[in-house]
Amino acid sequence: MVSEQVTNKIRVSVRATYIPEHSDPEEPLYVYAYRIRITNEGQRAATLLRRHWIITDGLGQVEEVKGRGVVGQQPTIPPGESFEYTSTCPLITQYGVMRGTYHMEDENGAPFEVEISPFKLYIPALSN
Repeated sequence: MVSEQVTNKIRVSVRATYIPEHSDPEEPLYVYAYRIRITNEGQRAATLLRRHWIITDGLGQVEEVKGRGVVGQQPTIPPGESFEYTSTCPLITQYGVMRGTYHMEDENGAPFEVEISPFKLYIPALSN
């Protein structure tokens, strides 16, 4: 399942997968990886400065994560190009949902936000 949204000419596509080898249901600990592709469909370069995630687990508990850049970088994405990265999210439940925003600025220093559509974190065998 892929989540995708375009905001301010920036397309964000997300694909999440369950990582059983890093999970331990007896803890409980369920680890998910998510791969994000950020594509600049605009006419100006854009730099990703900060991220803000809202993570809701299967019990309805909400955690917010804010920080500089992504995976230790503040990438500048030229027009027509993409930046991809992979990160992980641990949960204490078998499923959850993530959504968020990127705080970016264009090559002229004008700030703008990019929405990240909600995407599900779940164990595929449980969805049948």
